[in-house]
Amino acid sequence: MPREIWALIASNFCVALGYGVVAPIIPQLVTSFGVTFAAASMITSIFSLVRLISSPGAGWLSRIIGERTLFLLGLLIVAVSTGLCAIANDFWTLLAMRGVGGIGSVMATIATTSLVIKLSPELSRGKVASYMGSSFLLGNLCGPVVGSLVLSWGFRAPFVFYAVLLVVAALTVYIALHKSDVGKRRTPGSPKTAAITLPEALQQHSYWTLLVSFFTLGWSSWGVRVATVPLFVTAMVSEDNAAPGWVLFGYAAGNALLIIPSGRWNDIIGRKPLIILGSICGGIAFIALPYSGTLWAAITIMAVAGAGSALTNPGLQAAQADIVGKRSGGQVVATTQMTTDIGGVVGPLLAGLIVDASGFHLAFIVTGALLLFAAGSWLFVPDTKPRR
Repeated sequence: MPREIWALIASNFCVALGYGVVAPIIPQLVTSFGVTFAAASMITSIFSLVRLISSPGAGWLSRIIGERTLFLLGLLIVAVSTGLCAIANDFWTLLAMRGVGGIGSVMATIATTSLVIKLSPELSRGKVASYMGSSFLLGNLCGPVVGSLVLSWGFRAPFVFYAVLLVVAALTVYIALHKSDVGKRRTPGSPKTAAITLPEALQQHSYWTLLVSFFTLGWSSWGVRVATVPLFVTAMVSEDNAAPGWVLFGYAAGNALLIIPSGRWNDIIGRKPLIILGSICGGIAFIALPYSGTLWAAITIMAVAGAGSALTNPGLQAAQADIVGKRSGGQVVATTQMTTDIGGVVGPLLAGLIVDASGFHLAFIVTGALLLFAAGSWLFVPDTKPRR
């Protein structure tokens, strides 16, 4: 793989590691201001909401200033806003800084995805996607461990640590790309760097199917898994405070087991079979979860869901790269990111309403059904994998 890809992988790890360091501390910092739990939840919601609102603008901006500048600017915005969180003396300052961080976060995410698409060798897109996914997973797993060490320097030290990591990530990518033409501001009228527009992508049935899968991925993996599964485990499986963590660890373990092989299989077999298989595994796992009964059963079922995600995610990223090709695709990437974020926001909200009205069983059945629907939708479109 090109060295620029390795730089982006290293940057991805730094971002995930830093987020894993600060994520457990944010709720504690918020409650130290004496606000209500409802107000405290706004800190997480504002970050996701601002990311969602800012996605179209970030996609447009990537065409104006180029993906490389967008990436560096986005990371530096997150670095500065995170650093300022360390000195925030009231709730509203912290809320504002997290909102600003959401803008920078979506800029960096869209730019990273676009750069990876441009830099990935055509026949190794699945492999690159799996390496990016595994670096993020590894960073998230190591984050809480490193965070416990950083806490010895002070309650607000994790925010400073994360800010420094983001600067290191930005410098790493800058050094790797500063002599490359990839990701620079495009030259108007140049066929080689002409952007693929959103209407052009929407003419392809595969892109519509891709959006369905990204929505269900956001709903299940980024939404229900994080917000609803821990509540279910605590209420229905085990009263042990550590139980939700073990169940989520099962998901991470299943994901880690297959994320690297999945990339290789995507490049050999194709995107479509792996996406279908992974979505079916995830769908069945979520439907089965409310019938688990015991902690070990819940851990095992979520490990299957994690394995399904590992099969699906590299294929989705590779399929997106197949559609965009070597062209600039800021708007296209922004739309898939926004679709994922919508799923991540809407999923927990609707699942929560379903739980209140009918219980956990129906909430997880709906989640599983969406994943199975996404799997079925791929039966009617061609595989995007380029022929060797």
